[in-house]
Amino acid sequence: MVWWAAAVCAFFIKGLCGFANTLVFTTILSFAADNVSISPIELLLGYPSNLILAWKERSFIRWRLCLPLAALVSASSVPGILFLKNADAATVKIIFGAVIILIGLEMLLRELRQKKVRLSRAILVLIGVLSGLLCGLYGVGALLGAYMSQVTEDSRAFKANICVVFFMENTLRIFLYSLWGILTPDILKRAAVLIPFMLAGLALGMASSRALDEKLVKKCVIILLILSGAALIFNSL
Repeated sequence: MVWWAAAVCAFFIKGLCGFANTLVFTTILSFAADNVSISPIELLLGYPSNLILAWKERSFIRWRLCLPLAALVSASSVPGILFLKNADAATVKIIFGAVIILIGLEMLLRELRQKKVRLSRAILVLIGVLSGLLCGLYGVGALLGAYMSQVTEDSRAFKANICVVFFMENTLRIFLYSLWGILTPDILKRAAVLIPFMLAGLALGMASSRALDEKLVKKCVIILLILSGAALIFNSL
């Protein structure tokens, strides 16, 4: 039951904001399962959701922005995947809790800022590398979202471009997860069962994005993520 609820909640946020589905999905389930089981399932659910959102907002895609970011993130995800496969489960949860808190604080500060900050090419490279590591380990692309929010004009352009990057990175990660034995038959079956719940949450989020205040929803999600990260660290110690 908790897996179904996590899928609906996470992909409602995906449809509404364009990202943060992995943070929500993994945070909810980290209290009951290990990340090596959660990340591949979320990857299989997120893969079609990225394609759906990118296609819906395809007129806003900027390939000169997407392709370099996708290359950086994809290349940097490999070390993260290796760590996910071999690391101790408790250690991974503690690191993930700390990552949630730090990313949540950064996202909250960004939401409170009224003015966009121009970021340098060096910052782009750093964000791409760190995003890749986080994607490989947890599937988390929040740092990429931080950058993308600075270089896109509105929420539709943001969703289009970040989902293209995620889709490209997801393609590589599915291949590597399969090659290294992280994607198992049991995981494939569980992901298949959850797909209808993902689609329901995504559709509801996409419909709600036309009516709800995105900024208010984002702030509520961010605060809950920070609290969840702290609780995850406490429970894993």
